[in-house]
Amino acid sequence: MSRLVVRAFSVSLDGFGAGVAQSLEHPLGVGGPTLHSWFFPTATFQKAVLGKDGGTTGPDDEIAARSMQGMGAWILGRNMFAHSRGPWTDDGWRGWWGDEPPYHVPVFVLTHHAREPLPMKGGTVFHFVTGGIHEALERAREAAGDRDVRVGGGVSTLRQYLSERLVDEMHLAVSPVLLGRGESLFAGLDLPALGYRVASSVATEAATHVTFVRE
Repeated sequence: MSRLVVRAFSVSLDGFGAGVAQSLEHPLGVGGPTLHSWFFPTATFQKAVLGKDGGTTGPDDEIAARSMQGMGAWILGRNMFAHSRGPWTDDGWRGWWGDEPPYHVPVFVLTHHAREPLPMKGGTVFHFVTGGIHEALERAREAAGDRDVRVGGGVSTLRQYLSERLVDEMHLAVSPVLLGRGESLFAGLDLPALGYRVASSVATEAATHVTFVRE
């Protein structure tokens, strides 16, 4: 069976995975982009997300590149796909990434409102799941086969999978910034009691990369 993994999920030193007031203008919340300062300059981000050549190389880029490999499917919360709330409207919105998203595999979006699958260039197909995290995981594993399923966020989605002990391995990129407020990843979660332990920690100039595994 494929594993459920978290890769390169950025958090602040005070444990926030997104800022406050997420919107079309601030998709990561106010202050949220600072969490990803280690990732944005890398050659991996420039190529996979922006479709550009160039970018930084080195340890952070190597970690970013590994985070994109071996994925057979992704799971996202609705906020990771759209800024809107409530029933879907025919507003032409097709995600944050343009015509060719960086996933290239099936992506299962958690939502309370049904809609038809949305195929995109490059092999990405967004499937909209109304049955909750377990249905999304079952469908993602079926699509992934022997490859891993990646939870891409946001914070609420990751917290739900952690609280159910469904995440097999989690890599957090701890950025040296303080947000003060926003969406807390750890509040109310007792990771040791849920069976998680720190397996490794690697510090670069831009972030500390911590990997957790479930016993």
